[in-house]
Amino acid sequence: MLSYHLSHSGAGLSGLAVREHDTPAPGPGQALVAVRATSLSYRELMVLDGTYVLPVKPDVVPLSDGAGEVVAVGPGADPVRVGDRVAATLFPSWQDGPFAVEHLAQRGGSLDGLLTEFAVLDADSLVAVPAHLSYEEAATLPCVAVTAWNALTGDGTGPGPGDTVVVQGSGGVSLFALQFAKALGARVIATTSGPARAARLRGLGADDVVDYTATPDWAAEVRALTRGRGADRIVDAAGLLHESVRAIALAGTIACVGFVGNAPVPLDTAALFASGATVRSIAVGSRAQFEAMNAFIGTRGLRPVIDRVFPFDAARDAYRHYATGRPFGKVVISNSSASAPPRVLR
Repeated sequence: MLSYHLSHSGAGLSGLAVREHDTPAPGPGQALVAVRATSLSYRELMVLDGTYVLPVKPDVVPLSDGAGEVVAVGPGADPVRVGDRVAATLFPSWQDGPFAVEHLAQRGGSLDGLLTEFAVLDADSLVAVPAHLSYEEAATLPCVAVTAWNALTGDGTGPGPGDTVVVQGSGGVSLFALQFAKALGARVIATTSGPARAARLRGLGADDVVDYTATPDWAAEVRALTRGRGADRIVDAAGLLHESVRAIALAGTIACVGFVGNAPVPLDTAALFASGATVRSIAVGSRAQFEAMNAFIGTRGLRPVIDRVFPFDAARDAYRHYATGRPFGKVVISNSSASAPPRVLR
């Protein structure tokens, strides 16, 4: 079998190499999964350039996100069966409840990831993928989709009819948050740069789109669009907490899910106190949240937004496209068509 290895975090693409191994066998409580597809997220760029906040072991098999078919099981792997279509959780030991230090081990970091043809995985870290999704679609779920689901519902309430949700940009978390919020009945205001992306966000269901290149003060525009009230929930995927506080409604919720190369800006603590807002820092989500999200996706028939699919032997090209191509939607690496050229999904 073939696997990609990253010599060390910070090595960049020059440190990414393919190696051949014997196909492993599952032990007790484990399953052997034929990995059919994987996907990239901003996390993977941080692993590549050495800026990821959690430990990354040397010679790691990268990528936390993937989906595949169970082809063998070890003793005690119930209820996983050969032939099951599964995805793996990013934090294998986080089954339910709040995140804790004992759950810090993560795929594609301190543990080997899924940019490989076969992977031995703990059965209790696997979830069944929605039946209507392809492997390429299912591979987009473990990191950004679960993060978006946690950001919207992880406090036990979640948005609904009459609520306004703001999503920032057109990255993976924001696109999933838009789809989930609309399916939950909320009004969605999206921010983006440029009319082309604005049109695509409206096509996904955004009720209003603020082009921050034309309207830099997007927080003020959110207040104007909500008649001064502000948004009930903001999924802050860009590290703009100081602006999100200006845009949040009294006693609203801000979910901090990441940052994208922004220089730190001091937070006005007086403004935060006056807002009465709850600020939650999101670390993906548990297996229980993943399963709840998959059930929701299945009942609503939701489909991930995919920008491009690359074959397994063009994984470096997938990284380059994700880093420089300004994708709209997920960039996926498929193991099922190794000789096929990249294709565009619209």
